[in-house]
Amino acid sequence: MDKYDVIVIGAGPAGYHAAIRAAQLGLKVACIDEWIGKDGKPALGGTCLNVGCIPSKALLDSSKQFWNLTQHFDVHGITTKGAAIDVKTMVGRKDKIVKQFTGGVGLLFKGNKITPLYGTGKLLKDRQVEVTAADGSKQTIAATNVVIATGSVPIELPFAKFDGKLIVDNAGALDFESVPKRLGVIGAGVIGLELGSVWKRLGSDVTIIEALPDFLGTADADISKAAAREFAKQGLKIELGAKLSKAEIKGNEVNLTYSTKDGEKSLTVDKLLVAVGRRAYTSSSTSTAGPASKASGPSAIAYADRCSRTRVSRKASWLPKSSRARPGM
Repeated sequence: MDKYDVIVIGAGPAGYHAAIRAAQLGLKVACIDEWIGKDGKPALGGTCLNVGCIPSKALLDSSKQFWNLTQHFDVHGITTKGAAIDVKTMVGRKDKIVKQFTGGVGLLFKGNKITPLYGTGKLLKDRQVEVTAADGSKQTIAATNVVIATGSVPIELPFAKFDGKLIVDNAGALDFESVPKRLGVIGAGVIGLELGSVWKRLGSDVTIIEALPDFLGTADADISKAAAREFAKQGLKIELGAKLSKAEIKGNEVNLTYSTKDGEKSLTVDKLLVAVGRRAYTSSSTSTAGPASKASGPSAIAYADRCSRTRVSRKASWLPKSSRARPGM
């Protein structure tokens, strides 16, 4: 059985940072992750790099270029009549950016001598971890310390379940094959606003339904007001204090029913993005860190924060003496 100082379950921003920092402190580290990229190969970086922050910013950049071209260049005397967006090319650019970033994490692992293990990780007793590869093969490894960094997954509404085609989560909304004529978004949080903005800029008629009465209620009031003005300029329709009660798929459309202070309303859309929040990626049966991942088992020693606050050149008093970093490492 291979033994490590640290095993990290999950190679997202928390996991890979913890793994790299621990390795810089002179520890023997393994990091387990199950994520498979669109090319069918293992992809480090978790949700953020694969279907979160990085790809959404790539699409925001592309859509902004198109929006400026069609909405603002006329003041410079630039005629853009007939401008069109090739969604396949735009998504392909996004995929290349994702591949570059996830590959960069792999190079960081190699440079810091971190062992990447591709598959799911299940916590056993005595800080042993069972790793199950995609082909079903298993191996058991052990460590002095285990860090759980499995992240989160989208919350699915019981009356608007994801089908991957008409009703999607954030990952699905990153890979539309064409601009939906009508897009419904449930949730006016960061994800809903970002992706709603992307497709609105490209020509979609976007309606965002938000259950809370205030726009970006958790943000600073001045920021919320400024953001609301900007999204309104883009033409996003945002219904506040609106609670979805039904989403029915009929043919190639989704019929929505929701209630507001003015009574019950209905809306028909071609695509529905459900972005009402995320939940911890945990379960009592299995532990992984990818698209189907869950985390479980006895308590683990999570010390990523202490790693991040400990300088490489200092001895970390909380580490075993045999594992303390030497000056200059």
